[in-house]
Amino acid sequence: MITQGVFIADRYEIIDKVGSGGMSDVYRAKDHILGREVAIKILKQEFSEDATFVAKFRTEAQSAAGLEHPNIVNIYDVGSENGMYFIVMEYVEGITLKTYIEKKGQLNFKEAISIAIQVGRGIEAAHQKGIIHRDIKPQNIIISTEGKVKVTDFGIARAASSNTIHADVMGSVHYSSPEQARNGFVDGKSDIYSLGIVMYEMVTGRVPFDGDNTVAIAIQHLQEEMVAPSAYAPDLPISLEKIILKATMKKADRRYATISDMLMDLKKALVSPNEDFVTIIESDLGQTRVMHKVTPEQEESLTKRAAEALTFNDDYEDEYYDDEYYDDEYYDDDYDDEDEEGDSKMDRILTISGIVAAIAIVAIVVAIFGNIAGLFSFGSKKVTMINVVGTQYEEALQKLEDLGLTDKNVVVSTEENNDVASGIITSQSVPEGEEFALNDTLRLTVAGAESAGKSDSSSSQSGNSGADSEDATVSVPSVIGLTQAEATKLLDDKGIVVTSTTQEFSDEVPSGSVVSQSVDAGEMVAPNSTITLVISKGKEEVTYSYSIQNPYDGECTYEIAELGKSGTIPKNGAINISEVKVDTLTVTLTYTPLYLSGDGTMKPNPNATETSTQAVKGTPNN
Repeated sequence: MITQGVFIADRYEIIDKVGSGGMSDVYRAKDHILGREVAIKILKQEFSEDATFVAKFRTEAQSAAGLEHPNIVNIYDVGSENGMYFIVMEYVEGITLKTYIEKKGQLNFKEAISIAIQVGRGIEAAHQKGIIHRDIKPQNIIISTEGKVKVTDFGIARAASSNTIHADVMGSVHYSSPEQARNGFVDGKSDIYSLGIVMYEMVTGRVPFDGDNTVAIAIQHLQEEMVAPSAYAPDLPISLEKIILKATMKKADRRYATISDMLMDLKKALVSPNEDFVTIIESDLGQTRVMHKVTPEQEESLTKRAAEALTFNDDYEDEYYDDEYYDDEYYDDDYDDEDEEGDSKMDRILTISGIVAAIAIVAIVVAIFGNIAGLFSFGSKKVTMINVVGTQYEEALQKLEDLGLTDKNVVVSTEENNDVASGIITSQSVPEGEEFALNDTLRLTVAGAESAGKSDSSSSQSGNSGADSEDATVSVPSVIGLTQAEATKLLDDKGIVVTSTTQEFSDEVPSGSVVSQSVDAGEMVAPNSTITLVISKGKEEVTYSYSIQNPYDGECTYEIAELGKSGTIPKNGAINISEVKVDTLTVTLTYTPLYLSGDGTMKPNPNATETSTQAVKGTPNN
């Protein structure tokens, strides 16, 4: 029996028990080697005796321990002692997202997006390592007292599902993808579906599918359309609703291709919530499908990858914490009957010590939580924003300082603008006359001044910049052929900022990969230099149109071999066919003339039938 004061592995001293689930018990402990508090999950005896499960459990836990991301709960150690198997992980003070939703009811759309972005970034890091969570749900998402969102229990869902224990999937059936419900193939798109359901619950306060038993709920995931979230949240922006709908498509190939794609849309929804940039169209099977409307304007990068690192400014830590909300509840699995086995999965990661400095999204998140009624009050001083567009950067900064802003409030990006002199402010994120809280962030765009002011990136992450000082230079890597997400991450790791992307067709480069980069590979540039990328739209698909005339003195029939199409063409008529993917069609026309029979009626004369077959060239549509 594990009691207070017991040592595990001659290192971890048990302080108290903080939770219990269907597969494990959770304890708070003191690591006497590193002098820190940790959480220890210990497998219950019945599972520890199953050799097959234990082997899979340890493999998956060790794999998850290789993850490194600030939005994933850190795993420090995996081991066993006297037949007892345990995982040592980061002790996070906070509550689960499930409890937070229960206490708040519905979350406003900005708060929901900011949480979803942080969860998505953790999932993205795991997917890049080939690890699928398989059990994304609010019970496995923790909001710490510092305002950071962390995903827990990586790896163990897979260990459990490979065993005879299927209750882990059933216990989380409200968030399970259709392929999980049918025990089909599971990949990263299953996590995307589950995150979509979590987002649905955040904005509506309820899950889309519910029932008397787990089987009934699973069938709903497979067969029933969910009620649109706007039915329960009338003020929900169209962008967020369509992101949720796209993420939760029943067919996996109709969801976001990657979690990175979903993150890009979530970030855009923060900036332009009412823009209809995710469009509902009809698929080739006539079923509703959600996909991007591809335009160069919508593809322009919202921020560099650092914007995905959502965190809270330390200045607001104390006010964010509330004893009513934050306690050891996150470790307690028993508050939700259906979550018992799900909380058995715990695998984690070594967290990256340096996290990107607060930028625009941080300001949004802080403002969001500051506006939550009754939870906390920042009481930050507000000023009326002035207009600095058209002034030199240094002059603008002086005016803003006189207003009460500091360099911590101002984030600067650059743009090429031949119509404006270098160093002139061309836009500001907060319009003149609007109230501005002095703990928020003002984004300024400067014409042709790459180094004017504070950059919106941070190279504090280990291995990020490749430079030790402001005067150092970094070598631009080649990202041609990489996917947009891979290229952006590689450049970000080098301290090079992707400011925008455009798209063009390419016969050689696959769709979604980089065709060219604005700065040549091998060129030495200063840290935080900017670069633009051209992304492939894949091969340009040429289609053809056809007009086939009836050359006979009467109605004729036609057959088109390549299309398997046939029909009739009236006298002096024609058929028009468009959007054909081949440039030549083989058309057979058959005409049977009529004659006056003895009974006075016109009848076809089969003995006089005429048939002609010809190759018809199409007219390109583009």
